[in-house]
Amino acid sequence: MFEWAANERRVFLTHDIATITRYAYARLAQDLAMPGVVEIRTDAPIGKIIEVIFIILECGVAEDLDGQVYYLPL
Repeated sequence: MFEWAANERRVFLTHDIATITRYAYARLAQDLAMPGVVEIRTDAPIGKIIEVIFIILECGVAEDLDGQVYYLPL
């Protein structure tokens, strides 16, 4: 999944914090391309998540997230 997302220049959104974080940092340790990862807590209010995603989109571009792991809500 990370390989495809990196090749397609896609940001990776997930609720699977335990698994995806481990793989994201493993890719970084191997010096592999790793798209930005945005991890969303399952108990987070959807309105707050949408608001934060809009702020991220307004303030930057997908490349700003490369190699980064963000947890929402902030």
